[in-house]
Amino acid sequence: MPSRRRVVTIVGTRPEAIKMAPVIRSLAGRSAELESFVVATAQHREMLDQALATFGIKPDIDLGLMQPAQGLGDFAARALASVSAMLAELRPDAVLIQGDTTTVMVAALAAFYQRIRVGHVEAGLRSFDRGNPFPEEVDRRLTTTLADVHFAPTAHARANLLREGVPAEDVLVTGNTIVDALMSMPLDDDFEDESLSRVDFERRRVLLVTAHRRENHGAPLRSICQALTTLTGTFEDVEVVYPVHLNPSVAAVVREELENAEKIHLTPPVSYPDLLRLMRRCHFVLTDSGGIQEEAASFAKPVLVLRSVTERPELVDAGGARVVGTDASTIVAAATALLSDAAAYSAMRVARNPFGDGRAAERIVTALVRRFQEWS
Repeated sequence: MPSRRRVVTIVGTRPEAIKMAPVIRSLAGRSAELESFVVATAQHREMLDQALATFGIKPDIDLGLMQPAQGLGDFAARALASVSAMLAELRPDAVLIQGDTTTVMVAALAAFYQRIRVGHVEAGLRSFDRGNPFPEEVDRRLTTTLADVHFAPTAHARANLLREGVPAEDVLVTGNTIVDALMSMPLDDDFEDESLSRVDFERRRVLLVTAHRRENHGAPLRSICQALTTLTGTFEDVEVVYPVHLNPSVAAVVREELENAEKIHLTPPVSYPDLLRLMRRCHFVLTDSGGIQEEAASFAKPVLVLRSVTERPELVDAGGARVVGTDASTIVAAATALLSDAAAYSAMRVARNPFGDGRAAERIVTALVRRFQEWS
């Protein structure tokens, strides 16, 4: 094997940056064997930059592809051309990508076209519904077809891949790198956002809410907001903290519905450490996010999933999450049960995190080095 193999890690969104930060760090720790390049597509400019700064990561190449009000096809087309040109210049031995965004799918396709090996981190997640989440379910299925090695976070994800015909020798169960990332954060410090320090976590039961998914835009998001106003109006000691996504389709609806609601704190997107501090201090979580389902498990916080299906059934199976959808009455009923029944709440505080032990990045990089030897 050559003295050093060149590995390009490509990220485009905040979740990708967070989940790949431990891998990037682990690659840097193997500099005698690996030459690591970090490339940002900037699919989500501000939120990506925030996450990269949190982990002290400065991309070696920033493609700067985000444009205002960009459509999926428009971004994908520009990204394919730009990522292809970058790979043609760098000629890496492998590309590492994470998850299920347009950046991920396009990077895998660009690498495939140039016969560059692709390692897919967080491979094998499936909702089995092409429209939920949209377009992520199709993005990850396409990426599976294009990838050479699949780093599955759980045995369940591995089983999904095997059922689709991926050779067993190309799938490694690693755990989810989100556990590595959150374990590296200093959570005992004060909130970076001073407004969060004014929330009374001691005397109030604070619910952490995130809702931004494309399939929840419009009426579903309004329904979620209506459920929140019902809950804060019903329970005197309940308050809500809702970091609002920058997408105008989300922010406009949320602020119209909740701007003047009592006991509901709307904030801009918070830093990753502050998000984890919120999660640790909150009573439980309501979210349509994928990653937050995984993070909440590390804090043993119950999760109500504001979607019709989840590609992370491990937490549901463990009893720590319930899929409740976006109907206001259903959300209120599920939240009321947790707020009114101590036994029901306690039952959802799972003791074991089904998503890993914080050593996923180490396993991924070790496996990649081994695969380079096999590919020689």
